Amino acid sequence: MAKELDRAGIPVAHVTAFTSIALSVGSNRIVFGGDFTSPSGNPELPIDREKAYRRKIIDKCLEVLSMDIDKPTLFTVDEEKEAK
Repeated sequence: MAKELDRAGIPVAHVTAFTSIALSVGSNRIVFGGDFTSPSGNPELPIDREKAYRRKIIDKCLEVLSMDIDKPTLFTVDEEKEAK
């Protein structure tokens, strides 16, 4: 769905924990979020840190929506996940 919306000229930020699937289907702006059960947060964090983490994900989505992207590109807000 994200790929088709983008093709129609509507930029989409695809927040997912399954980045390999998003890359393989061709989503252009892929934001690596939380985990499988909560891709846009981390309920295991204390509430203040969890809210800050959710905000970082949303801020990253807004940032990538303004970028001209023509191929699948992965973005992340969690440095620990980048190392994996």
